[in-house]
Order: sequence, then C-alpha cells, then structure tokens
Amino acid sequence: MKFRTKPLVAAVSGLFVGALCFSSGAMAAQAQDAGATASSQTQTVSIVLQLRNADELTKLINDTVDPNSPRYHQFLSVDDFAKRYAPSNDDIERVKSTLKQAGIQVNEVYRSHMVIRATGTTAQFNAFFATEVHNYKENNIVYTKPNKTITIPASIADVMLTATGLDTKPKAHAMSHNISKDSGGNMSIHSNKVSPKKNSTTTGNLPGEYTVADFAQLYNVNPLYKKHVLGQGSTIGIATLATFTPSDAYTYWESVGLNVASDKIKQIHVDGGAGTNGSGETTLDVEQSGGIAPASRVFVYDAPNTDQGFIDVFFKAADENKVDTLSVSWGEPEIAQDPSVVTGQHQAFLELAAQGISVFASAGDSGAYDINDNQGGYAYPGCSQTLTVDAPASDPLVVAAGGLTLPGLQTFYNNSGDVIGSVNVPKVRPWAWDYLQNFFITNFGEAVYYADLFPVGGGGGVSVNYDLPFYQKHLNGTQLTAPNQSLICQTSTGPQDYIDLPAFYAGRNLPDVSLNADPDTGYAEYVDGGWQYGWGGTSFVAPQLNGVTALVTQVAGTRLGYLNPQLYARFRMMGYSSNSPFVAITNGDNEYWQATHSYNPASGLGALNVLNLAESFTWYGF
Repeated sequence: MKFRTKPLVAAVSGLFVGALCFSSGAMAAQAQDAGATASSQTQTVSIVLQLRNADELTKLINDTVDPNSPRYHQFLSVDDFAKRYAPSNDDIERVKSTLKQAGIQVNEVYRSHMVIRATGTTAQFNAFFATEVHNYKENNIVYTKPNKTITIPASIADVMLTATGLDTKPKAHAMSHNISKDSGGNMSIHSNKVSPKKNSTTTGNLPGEYTVADFAQLYNVNPLYKKHVLGQGSTIGIATLATFTPSDAYTYWESVGLNVASDKIKQIHVDGGAGTNGSGETTLDVEQSGGIAPASRVFVYDAPNTDQGFIDVFFKAADENKVDTLSVSWGEPEIAQDPSVVTGQHQAFLELAAQGISVFASAGDSGAYDINDNQGGYAYPGCSQTLTVDAPASDPLVVAAGGLTLPGLQTFYNNSGDVIGSVNVPKVRPWAWDYLQNFFITNFGEAVYYADLFPVGGGGGVSVNYDLPFYQKHLNGTQLTAPNQSLICQTSTGPQDYIDLPAFYAGRNLPDVSLNADPDTGYAEYVDGGWQYGWGGTSFVAPQLNGVTALVTQVAGTRLGYLNPQLYARFRMMGYSSNSPFVAITNGDNEYWQATHSYNPASGLGALNVLNLAESFTWYGF
C-alpha cells in the first residue's frame, strides 16, 4: 500500500495554508496490535477546541508587531483572547453537557476556552468517538492508540477540533548531540588522559567546554551586561517533554560565577508531568536560557511525550500567560506529525502570539534530511534521502533556531585517548558533519559514517505544511521544495514508497537565525550531578535565543510578541551592515542547502549580534 500526502484543511489562520502529512498508518507500520485496551481502564483526554474569527486574529497579531499600527505591542490578556477568539461560554457548556451525557467527567476548562480536560473509561471514549482503543507494542515501547480515526460527535463538531490522550505513543525527540555518543564511541574531542578543566567565568574555555560566558563573548552580549541588562523583570518559559533536577542548573550557574535568585526556577507539571527520559535536554534548556539572562525567572512547563502533552504544554503556558518568551527543544519531522497535532499546536502559537509571547523551537539536528534521522526508523540507506524539515520549528509563528560550526582546528581522539587526527574548519559555517565525512570514512569506513554521522547537522529547508509567510516573500535566497522527493524504504517485501512530496512548492523556509550548535565546537553542561563536555545541537540554540530575547525584552520595556516579522523587517532595512543584528554565513551547507550572503535554508538570516539586536528595539540606543 502506498501512503501519499494529503491536504490538511486550513481552518485556523490565514498564516496556515495547508499540510502534507504522513498517513498515521505509515508511521505505525511496524507496531504489533496487542488487542483491545481494557474497557474499564481510566483515560484522560484533552478536548482541543476550535478558534473563532481566525482571520481577524491573524490581522491583530500582525498589527501588534507593526510599528506603524496603533496596536503595536498592544497584546491581549487571556480573558480578552477567550472572549474574542475562543469558543463562547454557551459552546463550552454544550461540550460539557455532551460529555456528561456520555458519562465522561470534565476535570478542567482552560481559562482561554481552548482545552477541556476530561476523564472516563475506555468504553465510554470508544462509544463517544466511535473507535476502539487498542494496546500496541513497537520497538519495546508499549502504548495505546485508537484503531481507527476518531469521529467527533455531530452535536459539537462545529466547536471541537480534536481529542488527544488516547494515543500515548512517544513521538517527539530531543535535539542534543555529542560526537563520542553519536560515533558509537569511535572518537571524542577530549583525550581521557587529560581531564577538561573546570568551568569559570572567563571566556578562555576550549571548544566543547563553552559556557554561557563564552556565548556572551561570541555574540556580543557583554556590552548589555555592562549596562546592567541581565533580564530583570523578564520571565523565560521552557516547554519540555522531560522533567529535570533543578539543583543541576543552580550548580551550573554558581560554577560559572552567576548570582541568581534562590527561587529562580518554577516547575509546572502539565497533564501530570513528564517522565525522566530526556531530562538532560531540559537541564541544558534551563542552564542556557537562565544563564544568558541571569536576573530573569525561569518557568519550566513539562508534559508527557505524547501528542496530548505536546499540544497541552503550549496551551498551558499561554493559559497562565506568565512568561514573556518560550522555547522548545523537542520536535519531530513535520511530515510525520498527525494533522490534528499540527493544527492544535498552531492554535496554541496563535494565542501565544496574541498575548505577546515570543516562541522559539530547535530547527532539528538531521540537517536537510529530517526524516532520515539516524536514530529513527527511516534512516539512510534503508530509506532514501528525503529533504524534510522539523516541527514545530516549521510553524511560521515560531522562530526556527538553526545551527553553526565555529572555525578552528579540531583534534579527535579514540577511546584509548590517543590522537586519531585533525580536521580544520576555516570559516564559520552551517553545522553539518559532512565536513567530517572524508576523515571519518578514512578511519572507520563508509558504512559506519552513514550509520553514525549522517545526516547530523542543523535542520533547515522548505516546509510542505505552510506557505511562504509574508515576512519571507520577495526575499533573496528563499527556496522552493526540490523535485523528486519521495521517501522509499526497503522492506521484507521490497521497496515501499511511503510518501511523495510536492516539487517547487513555495513553503515556509527555515531556520530563521543560527548560532553555534556543533558539539565539536560546543558546550559543557552540568547534568545528573556532574560535568559533561562536548555537547551541542540546535537544542542549545532555541533556549539561547530565549535568554537573548529576555534581555531584549528588558531593553524594549515590553514583550516583543510574534518575533519573525520583526526580525525580517530589520534584515530588510539593515542587511549585514555594521549596525545590523545579523552576521552573514557565506560558506558551507547543511548536507544540501548552501550558505550564501543572503537568507538561505542552511543558516537562515545568519548569526546574531545581540547588542545590535537590542538597540534595534530602542531605535536610539540606550
């Protein structure tokens, strides 16, 4: 059976045009059906509701980031959003009544009127949604999932968008990498004969041992610190799918000489909270964002790694409306996302934008070939190389955080601590480990290279879910989707063509901006009570941009809101001039897309000059 792309109804916004998504069957092809879930088992479901007046909301959001509009930076409260754009009180009562008639108990209605949490038995939800929930086993993961697409009751079909919670399969993955881990222990940037030095407030750390102090030096943050811009009054939000140990972050900040409040971190457990798988990801998110803006507060919203958690975590942050910025370092290939998840997340991003909360997401760590993640089920050469991007970074309302490699001589060691050899990177470039290809193949063989290091690198390319947004139109360097992009995998019955992507589609380009993300020129982190070195990934860049924006928020004296139009407006005005916030990346690639002296899908608008970015929000310096 061939799974083809299919359009997703554009029901929520003029920004959101259409999606081409995997059939859910394609992604579950290897799952073993273990039979029906016990009818008496308790289930908790999130009923995601539909926005009203989406076109009007889109115009309002655009006006809030247009300096020529009287609504510039005039953001909504949660109550205002609910009154104008969410289902009415009567609609909410109708949904609650319909659930009650089915014996399903309503636990919570979000203040924004966008999510209703409800609990019932498997049998009750099977009847309510005309489906049957089954148990599945796939690659040692046990989960539940409806055996057919749910049907929304006709009496509330005009109000309800989807329901999540019956499918409990973990799908999103964290965006962090380490050369020793990724190479299967074949090589490292540190010799085990010489221990890395302890971190300090200086910027003399070696690549792989960088701290937030080195970040500040690299991207011209220090002039802001000298003016006592430390994020005072700003609140940073972290959306994550793993819990963490806050004491690790406090130890990190103390070790690098930062004085932070003892109650700097607040944890908010969404949908019962997340598990520990991926806790290092959350730790680095907090350490990086909170370290760049040491006087800020950090609210950590953690939810289970399910479709339900990956929607609710954003709605909960919007519903509380306490953070000025929000970043996420988790994602999945956009063509593998369930269409209802795409739409649900997009609605959450619309609410966040209307309330002035800037959102950042890691652009992915599989270069231009996001679906071919070598840790996933569609890796090359078992499956064809297919140009794809990551979600939720592909959403136009989100700043997609790309990755770079810093220049310099990189020396690699084997697991005995002996030098294997060196590779020179002459100029800053998009992060992609194709610069290691010849070196790695020479030492370990082609098969090992493709198993371990391909296609690792900063994500970027052209979305097939979203049209080219207005802020990227007529911008030199944006690209169309490439032709002949089909995901074809070898199976026991022969080649299987899973999906055919559209050629020459004018889709949203990502990333938007890029910073150092290569583990070989990367960072130290303090995790699980100890220091780890040589870490990177675009999971560092999203929280770093989050922290940077907390600083800019302090300078601007207001939330910044929907940030992409404001970034691109500055680029159109200033280009790569000396006072521009952007630094051009002109050589290298992300396994396919080339860096150029313009926007490009390998590095976006380029790297940042943070001082210039902050000053651009005052227009007269400070």
